[in-house]
Amino acid sequence: RPSIQDPLLYVQANVRGTTNMLQYSNEYNVTNVVIASSSSVYGESTSTYFSEAEDVNMPVSPYASTKRACELISYTYHHLYGLNVTNLRFFTVYGPRGRPDMAPYKFIDRIRRGVEIQKFGNGSTSRDYTYVDDIVDGVLRSIDRTYPYEILNLGKGKGTTLNEFIGLVERYVGRKANVKVLEEQMGDVPFTNADVSKAERLLGYESRVTFEEGIRRTVGWFNETFGE
Repeated sequence: RPSIQDPLLYVQANVRGTTNMLQYSNEYNVTNVVIASSSSVYGESTSTYFSEAEDVNMPVSPYASTKRACELISYTYHHLYGLNVTNLRFFTVYGPRGRPDMAPYKFIDRIRRGVEIQKFGNGSTSRDYTYVDDIVDGVLRSIDRTYPYEILNLGKGKGTTLNEFIGLVERYVGRKANVKVLEEQMGDVPFTNADVSKAERLLGYESRVTFEEGIRRTVGWFNETFGE
């Protein structure tokens, strides 16, 4: 995984970058700071639903460690300066204009072109894939609702296995995937699944886009952008 290959890049971007923004927010009297954290902080949690109340001090990748560090340093700024901070733990965001290095973008792109995709493990790993529109809704709700210091999950609240994921992409792309099976990746986690009850209570957040509908929309965007 990228953060294992180049951990200092993630320390620079996440920890230093977040600390800079917190410092500037304090200096310029920003009234509400919203930070993008990650479900990766949960590591190898075995809980059915990942809750903000869990102990998350055993991350399994440098990326996860830096995201947890950002949550901690933001609490320090809240404690020292009274800065209002909300950390949002995003659960595997995908959708149109997504990152090219993420699985939803890569799989749709490669299956469309008939290029080989890599499947790590037997396909039973599961992710709580969350459509970008739902994440944006949660971010806007966090901006509009100020809390002294909070950590909130933003997810769908339901996991999808890798095999199910590939099957849905095949269905909406309209062709079979050329799959190469590899060993599981170091630093990966077996599943993620968000408990979003706290975000529902504090933000009025609710995920509205199913994974199947999100894949359908994302494939549609690919076709419009890059041609059938």
